[in-house]
Amino acid sequence: MSNTPDTPARERPLSPFTSIYRWPVTMATSITHRITGVGMALGLILVAWLVIALANGPGAYETFTDAAQSPLGRLVLFGFAWAVSFHLFNGIRHLAWDMGFGFKLPTASATGIGVYVLSILGAIGLFVLAYCKAGLL
Repeated sequence: MSNTPDTPARERPLSPFTSIYRWPVTMATSITHRITGVGMALGLILVAWLVIALANGPGAYETFTDAAQSPLGRLVLFGFAWAVSFHLFNGIRHLAWDMGFGFKLPTASATGIGVYVLSILGAIGLFVLAYCKAGLL
């Protein structure tokens, strides 16, 4: 069907994601769970570096602590702590789902938001605990 002067061309609609669609909380938590899983796998490189530094003596350990105490190091460590915390709390949520609890949409959304809030508080709490143990707070 071609457009003739008698029939005006119709504009094609925009993709729904640009004006209509928004991510449900459950989708966001699912994607974040996968990303934090990858982040934890990468974070194990830090754990391996720590263990190797401890085994190689004070000089190697000092190199690790200097890197970890830099602003970038603290940001990476906080990201790792958040990833572990998110994965833990979302894993508990999935265990509840495996037992048949929390499938109703309002409950699933509320627990998803709760996972985000608890994971951030958990990561902050871990850092506060570490700073208190180190005598920095």
